[in-house]
Amino acid sequence: MSQTSSSPIVVQPVIMAGGSGTRLWPLSRAGYPKQFLVLGDSNRSLFQEAALRLAGLAAADIAPAAPLVVGNEEHRFLALDQLREVRQMPSAVVLEPAGRNTAPALTLAALQALEGGQDPVLVVTPADQTVTDEAAYAEALRQAVRLAADGLVVILGITPDAPETGYGYIRTLPELGAARVAQFVEKPDLATAERYLAEGGYFWNSGMFVLRASVWMKALQTFRPDIAEAVKAAWTPRQCDAQFVRPGKAEFAAVPSESVDYAVMERCPGSEFDIRMVPLSAGWNDLGAWEAVWQVSGKDENGNACVGDVIAKDSRDTLVHSSGRLVSVVGVENLVVVETADAVMVADRSRSQEVKQIVAQLGKSGRTEHTLHRKVHRPWGWYDSIDAGPRFQVKRIMVKPGASLSLQMHHHRAEHWIVVTGTAEITNGDKVLMLSENQSTYIPLGQVHRLANPGKVPLEIIEVQSGSYLGEDDIVRYEDTYGRN
Repeated sequence: MSQTSSSPIVVQPVIMAGGSGTRLWPLSRAGYPKQFLVLGDSNRSLFQEAALRLAGLAAADIAPAAPLVVGNEEHRFLALDQLREVRQMPSAVVLEPAGRNTAPALTLAALQALEGGQDPVLVVTPADQTVTDEAAYAEALRQAVRLAADGLVVILGITPDAPETGYGYIRTLPELGAARVAQFVEKPDLATAERYLAEGGYFWNSGMFVLRASVWMKALQTFRPDIAEAVKAAWTPRQCDAQFVRPGKAEFAAVPSESVDYAVMERCPGSEFDIRMVPLSAGWNDLGAWEAVWQVSGKDENGNACVGDVIAKDSRDTLVHSSGRLVSVVGVENLVVVETADAVMVADRSRSQEVKQIVAQLGKSGRTEHTLHRKVHRPWGWYDSIDAGPRFQVKRIMVKPGASLSLQMHHHRAEHWIVVTGTAEITNGDKVLMLSENQSTYIPLGQVHRLANPGKVPLEIIEVQSGSYLGEDDIVRYEDTYGRN
């Protein structure tokens, strides 16, 4: 399907924002995964950077729409807030009821893109990659878009600069216009990777795909009709809530879990689906582990990459990341040291992929450090559990301007609230109070209450909880703006 010269190619950017980033623990947690972290020098998260890069695709013959995000229900307001910060509001946020890998996620995006009666070119990118040459990135994607507009399946391949064993490879055949993909190959051992580099014609698989929505659906129906039909069955009972689109929960749970590569891309060579590769040389990295973060970070004269309050003495080639406290290292080499409010991780840089094993162990032992930070983000703001002991807990709470917590009650705890900054509107039983800085109130056990911020600046309070049980599940919600009743 070609575009006329007077009609620009309609492009639907798709940001795949699921995943938990376990190898970047303890900074990345299931409740706040790596795509939402600021890991570079720009003060923007990887997710925000992805959205801004995609917005740069516009050309005389290419018209990108607002991004379409596919992500987890748990991160929906986090994604919206971060896009709002960089003024890249999405056309829709499709919420996966459960993790089913990238093929079902992309199918949801394709079905959403086809809703308006058009058949846009999907530019699909993970939310957790970095690029240093944005002009080269945009030009490579524009080339891919023009090919995909004519019905081709296009993948972006990274020009390798080392015998990397952590990536899958694409073997290509030279062809006029764009290289034809001959084969996808699994992550190689070192000797095989060195041979790939010496032979040429091999590229790293970036996980970025460009194709029309209808082409994806046709290819999926051809190669994995079970996935196609199962996702369609989940799409039929979908519910829309503002920008959020929720497929059927029970139906989506029955969808087979599979990656885009295994479901479709690896089956395209030699089939009716013409698959091509556009090379990308743009300082790309997928930040799959702390080793990759060290590689892309700015370093001192000794090869140390230090973030936060760090002192490094007689140390070399080490990544030290402090989230708050002073971290000092002496006489070490090739380490990763990451500090957060509730965890410290130290690893040999060459074994940073194995951090995910720590996360798995935390899950098996019933701990929570792999899922939540001490500072927990909520749709209305955040809370930070700053101290706790037998029968008491102290939290610092921030409520965004115009936001409010649910109308709620606790069976087992009472609460004292002290306003630190801003203005608080407090429902306390049948009374509504307006409190300002340095004022406080007491919420008795069993009292129905709500905290709201009617002002234009963030509200911060200190909450002291006391009682026989202080778990987050001791809550009865009567009204909730965020649909958590």
